[in-house]
Amino acid sequence: MRSKNKVAGAGTTGSSASPCAACKLLRRRCAEDCLFAPYFPPDQPHKFASVHKVFGASNVNKLLQELPVNYRSDAVSSMVYEANARVRDPVYGCAGAISSLQQQVDVLQAQLAMAQAEIIRLRMQHAGYLAHLRLTSARGGGGGGGGSSATSSPKMMEVNEKPVYNLETEMDQTSMYEPMWSC
Repeated sequence: MRSKNKVAGAGTTGSSASPCAACKLLRRRCAEDCLFAPYFPPDQPHKFASVHKVFGASNVNKLLQELPVNYRSDAVSSMVYEANARVRDPVYGCAGAISSLQQQVDVLQAQLAMAQAEIIRLRMQHAGYLAHLRLTSARGGGGGGGGSSATSSPKMMEVNEKPVYNLETEMDQTSMYEPMWSC
């Protein structure tokens, strides 16, 4: 008789609140100590639906019971991510998503290397251009064309010696080919 009253009291408290998404999908009464309730709130039924579809409710229940409480939230987040990836891509799942992201990283690293090589090329071209201007001005203003060339004017020389692009910044050559993210 005492156990019957205890169960009835728990049911009364549980029925006033909305059942968690897991209990709602499984069409069962959500108890106060429901293992799923903290991780699958009633306003996010899609989370448990995909996890249930891929892993099954009993497997999720077993896994959560075996884990310490402080690891359960991370485990549920991981299961939700993996289940959603498996629903989107039934063959490869999250391995397909990881592979796709790795390919994007490889493409972006190649583009970065090409951009860095272009910066170096432009710096070298700019340095060569400045050296040519200095050599031309040291010879006397243009190599025999008279003193009327535009580069021989002191005012024009100041304008020409300024870099067209701001390429004077130093580039870290050591990290040029290192991966940006570690997996």
